[in-house]
Amino acid sequence: MSYSQAPFIYAFLILVLAYLSGSLIFSVWITRLATGKDVRAAGSGHATTTNTIRQAGFLAGGLVLILDIAKGFLPVLVALRLGAPGWLVGLAAAAAVAGHCWPVFGGFHGGMGLATTGGCYLASAPLAFAILLAILIFLTLVLRHGARASVLIGLVSAPILFLFRMPAEVIWIAVFTGLVIAGRFTVDWRREYRELWLDRENVD
Repeated sequence: MSYSQAPFIYAFLILVLAYLSGSLIFSVWITRLATGKDVRAAGSGHATTTNTIRQAGFLAGGLVLILDIAKGFLPVLVALRLGAPGWLVGLAAAAAVAGHCWPVFGGFHGGMGLATTGGCYLASAPLAFAILLAILIFLTLVLRHGARASVLIGLVSAPILFLFRMPAEVIWIAVFTGLVIAGRFTVDWRREYRELWLDRENVD
């Protein structure tokens, strides 16, 4: 049975599995294994790669980064292989990112979604990943504020990829994940950074 034969069932399963994939709180589990502490109890307060690095070191942070990328990569790859329409691929990507930000396995207190979003792009169009990463780095260096740069990249990613004539499913990924990223990073809009990425404010 293919997507075209049972679209509603496939759509439901794709979105649920994408959200559950995103909800795997690797930063919490790995930091707890390495230090015995909850990564969300210090630093930025978020379950992210950078916060894992602050508290458990670069090796743990690197492992979290790879796994968080995989959380977005796999659901999008599955949706594409099943022949899902572009809008559903985009929603699957957004569901995975939303799961990372508000994980059911972590009391809905998770990370910020950038690594998982990156995984979505790597599964669909690595060039789009490279373009948006370069722009995000540029915005962060200019604004000297990671959260504000991330809000902006969330809002402009779809128009930028449209100008680069990316496939429809990639545009849909940009539309839906961009909204999640922009909304998620507004919580840190007024945050004061001591370093661009590894600020150590409030670290014990």
